[in-house]
Amino acid sequence: MSRIGNNPINIPEGVTVEILPSKIIVKGKLGELTQEYSGVSVKNVDNIITITRLSESKKTKSKHGLYRALIANMVQGVSEGFTRELELVGVGYRASNQGQKLDLALGFSHNILFDIAPEVKIETVSEKGKNPIIKLISHDKQLVGYVASKIRSFRKPEPYKGKGVKFVGEYIRRKAGKSA
Repeated sequence: MSRIGNNPINIPEGVTVEILPSKIIVKGKLGELTQEYSGVSVKNVDNIITITRLSESKKTKSKHGLYRALIANMVQGVSEGFTRELELVGVGYRASNQGQKLDLALGFSHNILFDIAPEVKIETVSEKGKNPIIKLISHDKQLVGYVASKIRSFRKPEPYKGKGVKFVGEYIRRKAGKSA
């Protein structure tokens, strides 16, 4: 029994939802998102979306909660948007951007140049005495998460000194070094 799938989704002011037989289109002030679905029926009554499953098979039950979560993220994304923040921890680690190009200095011999998708807005904050922060803002939650994890993969935080690219607020489990 899917508890998440049974929850209704409230549509905020300024968001339009178009439901087609196997696709849903959500438009808002920040953009437009589409999602295909199968095994469930989607209904919009009085600006409240409800999702019901068409059968009781295990595959359909798992899709019930999945599509409800995806559609809720689409509605929230086009109305409010999503933000992911990354922090660069390490001596000499720097980040700067020129438009949609991110320039990272992460202790390698050459800087890493990374092209960001046009749907994602990027912002770098560098204050003296604090670690540089990269802010990623978009209406697509999946895309923001993918871009953030790709940037993090360039230099994952290591457990001894904690150096690397980490999410803001992420806890790095530390290890003791060699004992003499």
